[in-house]
Amino acid sequence: MAKQNVAEQFVDLLVRAGVQRLYGVVGDSLNPVVDAIRRTSGIDWIQVRHEEAAAFAAGAEAQITGRLAACAGSCGPGNLHLINGLYDAHRSMAPVLALASHIPTAEIGLSFFQETHPDRLFTECSHYSELISSPKQMPRLLQTAIQHAVGQGGVSVVSLPGDIAAEPAPEKAVEHALVTTRPTVRPGDSEIEALARLVDDADRVTLFCGSGTAGAHAEVMQFAERVKAPVGHALRGKEWIQYDNPFDVGMSGLLGYGAAYEATHECDLLILLGTDFPYNAFLPDDVKIAQVDVRPEHLGRRSKLDLAVWGDVRETLRCLTPRVRAKTDRRFLDKMLKKHADALEGVVKAYTRKVDKHVPIHPEYVASVLDELADDDAVFTVDTGMCNVWAARYISPNGRRRIIGSFSHGSMANALPQAIGAQFTDRRRQVISMSGDGGFAMLMGDFLTLVQYDLPVKIVLFNNSSLGMVELEMLVAGLPSYGTTNHNPDFAAIARAAGAYGVRVEKPKQLAGALKDAFKHKGPALVDIVTDPNALSIPPKISADMVTGFALSAGKIVLDGGVGRMLQMARSNLRNVPRP
Repeated sequence: MAKQNVAEQFVDLLVRAGVQRLYGVVGDSLNPVVDAIRRTSGIDWIQVRHEEAAAFAAGAEAQITGRLAACAGSCGPGNLHLINGLYDAHRSMAPVLALASHIPTAEIGLSFFQETHPDRLFTECSHYSELISSPKQMPRLLQTAIQHAVGQGGVSVVSLPGDIAAEPAPEKAVEHALVTTRPTVRPGDSEIEALARLVDDADRVTLFCGSGTAGAHAEVMQFAERVKAPVGHALRGKEWIQYDNPFDVGMSGLLGYGAAYEATHECDLLILLGTDFPYNAFLPDDVKIAQVDVRPEHLGRRSKLDLAVWGDVRETLRCLTPRVRAKTDRRFLDKMLKKHADALEGVVKAYTRKVDKHVPIHPEYVASVLDELADDDAVFTVDTGMCNVWAARYISPNGRRRIIGSFSHGSMANALPQAIGAQFTDRRRQVISMSGDGGFAMLMGDFLTLVQYDLPVKIVLFNNSSLGMVELEMLVAGLPSYGTTNHNPDFAAIARAAGAYGVRVEKPKQLAGALKDAFKHKGPALVDIVTDPNALSIPPKISADMVTGFALSAGKIVLDGGVGRMLQMARSNLRNVPRP
């Protein structure tokens, strides 16, 4: 039997860790690893057109599956292209292993062709970034990197020179046991008792939920019922907490709607559950706040806490709920539910006024029709910018759908490459990329990846020929919009030229039929929808000093763009409110 080289040993360990794909662009320093993948069953090399797309795809795969995913870049410029997607994966707590191949070891430090220092470059966007400088470091270093990514939730980077990858692996390499799943974290009894006392002493409790409530929907609902608490959420908490929620008061933040802001400011006790919501201007400074988070470094970094609880949300609430006294007074909850419904009644008018006849097409109308036609278990990947607004307000979660975006890092061009990673996990599942024209154009080359692998991703392109969110920022700040206009081609024609399905929609009556036809198509499809760049209205009470990097100093709605089916949800909840 031929002796393994380091690259083969590296790939074998990835397979043992459950990695099924390595996304990247080939290059000389990567050749030993790519060749090892070619000869190894259970793992595939996925050729993308830009390494940034590789990192985004791996991050999306990790978020969909909850398992380790991987990407790779060749030495110097190749692995540098990974960095933006790795930042996004790291800030999304997606377990991703990145292979940054390196120049020959004898040349490191001598300004060799394409030389960088990847073990230094990636330190800020990873839990672990180290260089393999000897075959003897394998496989312990790779195992350590895997366990950092899985155990801490985020990115690990391994820098591997091409010459080391081609060398023979050491004799009698130790077979290591691998950790590939994370445990639950239960708080101590003293923290649970302290939190129970805070809850019992408060007359009005509000819950504000983030992505850390994944898998804890039932526990949150049970606790909210016991203490009669309204439940608000951040954008990353939407998919996990908004559905089947009779306590829902909407979302807080710049894209927010409903009564979430009021509920968090008019309570006696605000409990932050699994959220690292960054906009502290929306958080109160005159109520008691408790925070529950599995990441201790998140505790207290957004607001002053009266109690910090280190634990995952589900286990914490399982321990907490039986220990708190059941509250019977619903007045605060019912008041917030009524405010929530009233607020939605106001903004929904912008959507209902002849929007199905408006040309150019209102983007709200597109999002609403998309929500109705998409599968109940669809995966939506959402570009940063105005697509975030439409997803936040119109895509209805149900416990089966997924909504993925660059919600923490805020990068442009994330939706298309994230859709690639999401679709590779299951070719039968509907994956829809809600792309803006600016984001799509930025990484448009990887539309060819969809065609090459015949991935049935459906791109719904909101084409308003502008960088809409940037334009909004300028307008709110009192600046004339400048540099935000895009001169766009017919994207549908480009899709057809690439060998995919493409259709352009310019009138509302064409929309539903075009989406249905695209969804029926077996391969990749693009629906280029010409939308109104002036769809947003800005209330006159919003002034420039109220916005600083997406943080408002007051909880007013900036984007008066409707809320789709969420109004019906609120009305349904109101049927449960006792009448005097």
